[in-house]
Amino acid sequence: MAKERGQISPNDFAQLQKYMEYSTQKVSDVLKLFEDGEMAEYLQGDAIGYKGFQQFLKVYLEADNVPNHLSLALFESFKTGHCLEDTVKNDLVCLSDVSCYFSLLEGGRPEDKLEFTFKLYDTDRNGILDSSEVDRIIIQMMRVAEYLDWDVSELRPILQEMMKEIDYDGSGSVSLAEWLRAGATTVPLLVLLGLEMTLKDNGQHMWRPKRFPRPVYCNLCESSIGLGKQGLSCNLCKYVVHDQCAMKALPCEVSTYAKSRKDIGVQSHVWVRGGCESGRCDRCQKKIRIYHSLVGLHCVWCHLEIHDDCLQTMGHECDCGLLRDHILPPSSIYPSVLASGQERKINKASQKTTDDLSLSTFEALRIDPVSNTHPLLVFVNPKSGGKQGERVLWKFQYLLNPRQVFNLLKDGPEPGLRFFRDVPGYRILVCGGDGTVGWILETIDKANLPVVPPVAVLPLGTGNDLARCLRWGGGYEGQNLGKILKDLEMSKVVHMDRWSVEVIPQQTEEKSDPVPFQIINNYFSIGVDASIAHRFHIMREKYPEKFNSRMKNKLWYFEFATSESIFSTCKRLEESLTVEICGKPLDLSNLSLEGIAVLNIPSMHGGSNLWGDTKKPHGDIHGINQALGAAAKVITDPDILKTCVPDLSDKRLEVVGLEGAIEMGQIYTKLKNAGHRLAKCSEITFHTTKTLPMQIDGEPWMQTPCTVSITYACSELNPQASWILNLHSIASLPFPNV
Repeated sequence: MAKERGQISPNDFAQLQKYMEYSTQKVSDVLKLFEDGEMAEYLQGDAIGYKGFQQFLKVYLEADNVPNHLSLALFESFKTGHCLEDTVKNDLVCLSDVSCYFSLLEGGRPEDKLEFTFKLYDTDRNGILDSSEVDRIIIQMMRVAEYLDWDVSELRPILQEMMKEIDYDGSGSVSLAEWLRAGATTVPLLVLLGLEMTLKDNGQHMWRPKRFPRPVYCNLCESSIGLGKQGLSCNLCKYVVHDQCAMKALPCEVSTYAKSRKDIGVQSHVWVRGGCESGRCDRCQKKIRIYHSLVGLHCVWCHLEIHDDCLQTMGHECDCGLLRDHILPPSSIYPSVLASGQERKINKASQKTTDDLSLSTFEALRIDPVSNTHPLLVFVNPKSGGKQGERVLWKFQYLLNPRQVFNLLKDGPEPGLRFFRDVPGYRILVCGGDGTVGWILETIDKANLPVVPPVAVLPLGTGNDLARCLRWGGGYEGQNLGKILKDLEMSKVVHMDRWSVEVIPQQTEEKSDPVPFQIINNYFSIGVDASIAHRFHIMREKYPEKFNSRMKNKLWYFEFATSESIFSTCKRLEESLTVEICGKPLDLSNLSLEGIAVLNIPSMHGGSNLWGDTKKPHGDIHGINQALGAAAKVITDPDILKTCVPDLSDKRLEVVGLEGAIEMGQIYTKLKNAGHRLAKCSEITFHTTKTLPMQIDGEPWMQTPCTVSITYACSELNPQASWILNLHSIASLPFPNV
């Protein structure tokens, strides 16, 4: 077994990472509890036993029930010969080793991690470590690297060389300053520690570790990295090196903005050797022999790939290639100080209208996009869709100007919206689930933008109902992002209604969960489906490692739905609530329902159309929907409802009744066309008499007796704040003249 070698298995490590992803604790906080807090009783010198280790995991991972096999495997992995012999004999592990290991895995700056690990072993606080103590830190680094699938055979000599440079006088001791200085200049170590790459435009590469499925050659030494071997690749320019070559790499050729007036307006090619993945020259159409040596050139802006000999036939100017409609080339971004006198006056006037915004890097730059283009502002949630979000972030940093791509976990959407605030004709692409899309739309509402841009969706979440009904698909599966961007270029803008929800609880001793949103983009529901979603949500919070793929999520959802169909916790829902539509009571007396859904879009539960397909009447394709006009705010006639087609922009909601979980499953699997069509209306109010499960856009909660009012929201928000791009439409918060 892996643990016999002092390691845990890959599955155990993946499970551990999932727990850490959901935890908010820091190692330093847990250590304080052992030093002078409630867990000091478990400390035996600098060691803890298995019970103390379990308490460490419980507090650090914020999980009451860490699986015993995982706890035991981790505990055994720390009982190696690198720890003190007496701890091994007494079935103990060194708390310093445990803390060092977890601190290397958690988020934070590499500099802080280096300092924290040093101080862990500096027990006498004299700022000096001997070589054996530094070796223990490096051993934990090597363990982390191995679990992260690094090639430790290449990392080990790099760290050994670093140690030689630190201990230049051969004294066998290292100071904190020497340790930090050496660590900060060892590129592979910084990448391992989670270096947060930021745009500095000073020739610094944005490295990430990468395993290559085909032969690749190092841009520095030009020797092969090896099939399946790991190297470092720059997100900006695709410059590739061995781990040990990174510190000698040539500067990154990419500049994300113009630094002099002569560079403004006209973009030049930026050629980098290698990176010719297609294996064919875009100039002469002949093969590039990429498998034999480092050959060929690629332009980081237009992504052309050519032979070295074809370079002299290429022009100087770069048109940014097939994705020119989306790209903001560096020649279109320049410091405000380089603007002409008249431009600076205009810029100062616009800054006066945004006094609440502090001056930052983005406010110091001015954007003048290429005419007749639609620059794309990309927001990526790296945690959506497992590791897909992170990979999408890396790819967009290469396909577009990195200044167009924003990591939502780092700063949120506000910096991107400020940067693009005055850019004409720009569009937004949100890479994430429905929750991420809702976050962006809410931020746009509050940003008071002069013109509200259209919003497209690259679905990375689990449900992705909004993306489905806009025809962007149910989930990104690694398709070519360049093709997706071309599809976006051809998409059209549609209006999307949005709805305000107000929950007024009655005076009871029970306490409700917090209401997740005040705006409905997709749907609202009470009863059976919200009950299933709530149980799913609670279980995922408790055991996150069991919900690490779309398939597993669907299986869990199926299990909860099966359980709900047996126990029917929301049976005879109509006896626990009353419904008013536009002030008129909705008669539910002849129905036996377990759930009611209020739909703004024709997709729910990851693709279910509860309203169902509509057989269009003969004649006008829009049929009764158009004939009713704006005057018909309420439709309850069953015959008319049969011909009503859901519309994102008709300022009406569809109200559907559900008989139970079995019916939901039948609709999802197309065995049944729809639920009970109850009404189409422009306003709806629920009065509940007992605690019931509810959900808004897939976020469930338990609600005590209350009044829920849903009204049209776009007039309260920015009146333009309801457009969206559809692949055949873009989600826009309105573009008035599109």
